[in-house]
Amino acid sequence: MRPTGLSATSRSQLSRLLRGSPPIVTPSHAAAALGLTPAMAARRLAAWSRSGWLARVRRGAYVPVPIESESADIALDDAWPVAAAMFAPCYIGGRSAAEHWGLTEQLFRSICVMTTTRPRERQLVLRKARFELHTVAPARFIGLKTVWRGGTRVQVSNPARTLIDMLADPALGGGIRHVAEMLGALFQDQPKEAAKLGDYAAKIGSGAVYKRLGFLLQREHPDQVALTEACRAHLTAGYAKLDPALPADRLVTTWRVWVPDGELRGASRPLPRATPERAAQRSSGKARA
Repeated sequence: MRPTGLSATSRSQLSRLLRGSPPIVTPSHAAAALGLTPAMAARRLAAWSRSGWLARVRRGAYVPVPIESESADIALDDAWPVAAAMFAPCYIGGRSAAEHWGLTEQLFRSICVMTTTRPRERQLVLRKARFELHTVAPARFIGLKTVWRGGTRVQVSNPARTLIDMLADPALGGGIRHVAEMLGALFQDQPKEAAKLGDYAAKIGSGAVYKRLGFLLQREHPDQVALTEACRAHLTAGYAKLDPALPADRLVTTWRVWVPDGELRGASRPLPRATPERAAQRSSGKARA
């Protein structure tokens, strides 16, 4: 649908509302900008949406339709500011942050959003943009950078913090193999950032992070002696899987980590294939990892 004409009053109100290029427009925003009640503002936004001047993202949230657009059925021009506005407090993390910092050349279809909210839906498609939402405690809002996207400030985890998040949950990086590649890119291209890994690992306080990081360091980065020893010093009781999404029946006792056969190259002291008794031990130990 092509946008239809507006009265002079409506045009003036819409211009005032969109001044400053807000990433999204809500009834509360419109009420404050136009001096309306929330109910009146909601009706006005709905009318502008029906006329093709705003595009509905989800209930109570709209984005402006560019003046040159021939249709109101638009895709989001930049999903980051929309994420920052809709899921606040939040930051862009995981593979989306890794892509931003040049840790990977792989292009991911969804935007990884770390938020303090507990959304009913974790996978959303809004205006043709895919969002993947992960709940994180406010205390873990550390190691963040502020970047400008258009006129909006968006928080994104810095390179080292991004790696720690992905080591805590390899799914954030598309699996442990991708995470291992990005860890290598960090050491090679951003050594100053890599030096922060130990600090963020200590602040996050996850035993699984130390186990996965120590294993990867010993296997692929033997020159990182100090960081490897820091991981060894912080090992916790119990066992973790190198990647919870992959089957794993080999235990590397040095790092108390269960790994798939294909990840054992250069690993230290792997046990033979797991017996039922070891499988039971792994099951009870994962809760302590």
